[in-house]
Amino acid sequence: MLEYFRDIEASGEELVVTSNGQPVLKVVPYHREMTVDEAFADVRGKIAYHGDLLAPTTEEWGIT
Repeated sequence: MLEYFRDIEASGEELVVTSNGQPVLKVVPYHREMTVDEAFADVRGKIAYHGDLLAPTTEEWGIT
């Protein structure tokens, strides 16, 4: 089984285990969730917003 697990880890593909032709188990590679810093690392410091981030946004929704 470890050999199959290593193949799944390397390829990123899932493995479906069947019993009498019916799927009974799916083995998929584990993907760690990214932190916010990791997710936005490529744009950090490259985006500038000049508006007021704390200003109400009711106008864009047509609420007065």
